[in-house]
Amino acid sequence: MPDASRARRAAEDSLEDYAFRYVPRTFRRWSAPAVGGAALGSMAFLADFSMGATVGLEHGTLNAVAGIALASAIIFTVGLPIAYYAARFNLDVDLLTRGSGFGYHGSIITTVIFGGFTCIFFALEGAIMAQGLYAGLGVPLPLGYLLSTVVVIPIVIYGMRALERLQFWTTPLWLVLALVPLVGVVLTEPDVVEAFLTFEGAGSGDLELGAVVASAAVCFALMPQLAEQLDYIRFMPPRTRANRKVWWASMLLAGPGWVIFSGTKQLLGVLLAVYVLVKIDPTLGSRAAEPVVQFLGVYEQLMPDWLAVILALLLIVIAQVKINVTNGYSGSLAWLNAYTRVTRRYPGRTVFVLFNLSIALGLMLMDVFGLMAWVLSLYANFVMAWLVTISADIAINKYVLRLSPMRPEFRRGMLHNWNPVGLVSVTAASVLSLAAFFGFFGEAVQPFAVLISIGTAALLTPLTAAATRGRYYLRRRSDGVDLPMYDEDGNPSAERLRCHVTGYTFERPDMLASAVRGPLGETQYVSSLALTLAGSEHHVLPPETRTESDERRS
Repeated sequence: MPDASRARRAAEDSLEDYAFRYVPRTFRRWSAPAVGGAALGSMAFLADFSMGATVGLEHGTLNAVAGIALASAIIFTVGLPIAYYAARFNLDVDLLTRGSGFGYHGSIITTVIFGGFTCIFFALEGAIMAQGLYAGLGVPLPLGYLLSTVVVIPIVIYGMRALERLQFWTTPLWLVLALVPLVGVVLTEPDVVEAFLTFEGAGSGDLELGAVVASAAVCFALMPQLAEQLDYIRFMPPRTRANRKVWWASMLLAGPGWVIFSGTKQLLGVLLAVYVLVKIDPTLGSRAAEPVVQFLGVYEQLMPDWLAVILALLLIVIAQVKINVTNGYSGSLAWLNAYTRVTRRYPGRTVFVLFNLSIALGLMLMDVFGLMAWVLSLYANFVMAWLVTISADIAINKYVLRLSPMRPEFRRGMLHNWNPVGLVSVTAASVLSLAAFFGFFGEAVQPFAVLISIGTAALLTPLTAAATRGRYYLRRRSDGVDLPMYDEDGNPSAERLRCHVTGYTFERPDMLASAVRGPLGETQYVSSLALTLAGSEHHVLPPETRTESDERRS
């Protein structure tokens, strides 16, 4: 039976890391601080130093600081409900998207958006590593691009176990290498700090709303980093009375709290750009935004040149490996998820590790780093439309309007394939913001494109849910399984049932009653994994009638 063999292969694949299903409790053996620490380990990336420096050079310190603060506050607010649901119910961003306004197939669109982000961000970070190899060892840039891509493959293939160990052991060294030169600048160069506070960039230096929003737009493109954080925090342990405080602290810091660390690094990026312009070479221009130039310049002021090169290169390599294993891992999950639902085939995650990194390498060779600010500002319009829609669906449609199911749903057969709530919101927000971005509404509106995306998505998500009365969320309200879905603490149940398609047991949140009865007419159960890979509707329960649905509501 082809369907059964595909499902068995996916279930047996120890490297699959639950690419398109709930993470079972038996796999989640890490403590909340361990999961949070692994998630925060990916915060070592250096692109945000470059992003902060880029907006600082363009708009000056005052506007850059205001823009970074604005973006950080909105990102935290949008990210909080999404991160909470991922940690509480152990789902990645695609599984959350399915039940939060998009439908079983509708979320494929946003999964592709996220997969594209991982390629772009990998390329930006890989380019920084290649720049470091060139500056430190004279390695030609094309070869550096290839090395920065190949080095992460072995780690990415081995999934969450390998990532958790890498992040744990390398974070202390990264902190020392990054903080020592920064502390040195602040303590020993008061004139640089003063120059940073008054730096005007290419503008007038005055606080201007358009410049603030333009600065924020670049920062908003980092929003999909939240989805990468979710690929870690979906492994959070069950929340209980005993671990409640540490669970919340870990979720907040590793979930929406990532933007606190990112925003701080963006501000330090402006400081370092000012430092190299004031102390090293005033003619550097846009090269002052390159982390290689920044850290190498600072190290050379504090120690002998040979040691400065070694430490700067070590910092850059560690930072880029830490973030790009996450980019490669998350990207492979996203592409595999989309491909499997479209084709009902399971080629394994390794194929999409190579696919994701091949695209990233191509972008590096096309010098995407040189267009970073423009590319990220453009991408932010799609990204914010998608994630604001999910956040609004959770916060408003679930808790205020009560139109969206309170518990997240991701299983085939339980959801409609398409839900207009998310699709209308994302489409309208993307189209309007892109029109503004490309100047169709005039130059005065152009800097506000990303805010148009955010506002449109936040408004249309509840309006569309109200207009459709929430009819397109659930195809069924009962999955046909009599066992409770959640335990006494509200965590997904660890009860196990046998899937009659694969012959394997899965935890309760992964299971549904099958439309195929047993030989004696008894109820049989089927896993969400088997349903995902099934080429027909053979095992899918029929949709509930309007009467059945109304009875369950009451």
